[in-house]
Amino acid sequence: MTVAPTRNASGPVDAPVAPPKVVRQRRIRPGLLGLAVLLVALGGLGSAFAITSVRSTGSYLAVARPVAVGAILTADDLARVEVAGGQGLTPVAASRMNEVVGKRAAVTLTPGTLLTPGQFTDQPLLAPGQQQVAINLRVGAVPAKKLRPGDKLLLIALPDANKTTGAETPATRFESTVIDSAVPDTSSVVLYLALAVRDVPAVVALGASNRIAVVLTSAA
Repeated sequence: MTVAPTRNASGPVDAPVAPPKVVRQRRIRPGLLGLAVLLVALGGLGSAFAITSVRSTGSYLAVARPVAVGAILTADDLARVEVAGGQGLTPVAASRMNEVVGKRAAVTLTPGTLLTPGQFTDQPLLAPGQQQVAINLRVGAVPAKKLRPGDKLLLIALPDANKTTGAETPATRFESTVIDSAVPDTSSVVLYLALAVRDVPAVVALGASNRIAVVLTSAA
């Protein structure tokens, strides 16, 4: 501390003199600066994403109600929805509604999901090694009021009424899957079935002679 002489009426007096105050500059932490830059960058990216999403909004087809595999798609099964973004998805545009109606569901369709091209087809739902056949049955011979695509059936060969000789042999059985059905009149039902290739000739012959009994083993 320095002492400066002062003068007054009574004579010189020594008094302390305070040193000048030094204003300390505030230091900017590099970490905080980097965080601020990062937040600004993220904000910019978020704005860009929002703008991109709005620009890519489109009208697509969604599933409006449950649809079983193999069922024919109708306009009531589908709904038009507006979707923003959709990156990584391949939804079917709503403008293709007429193209989709009449196709078969290749998989079970769940309400509230977007329809994609791989979920419908215009081809019979046949597994490798299968062929499609049609059999005509009396209404009373059908095991359910309505058979749906994907239902599993057991076809049982009935004995030939014209043959009365020979020992009884076990009934032959064939496993099949319903692809579709039709009702041409009030007394008959046509079933379109997927069968193993080896079983097709026998089932066709049995169907022609009305010697097939049908059992529902598993519902789709």
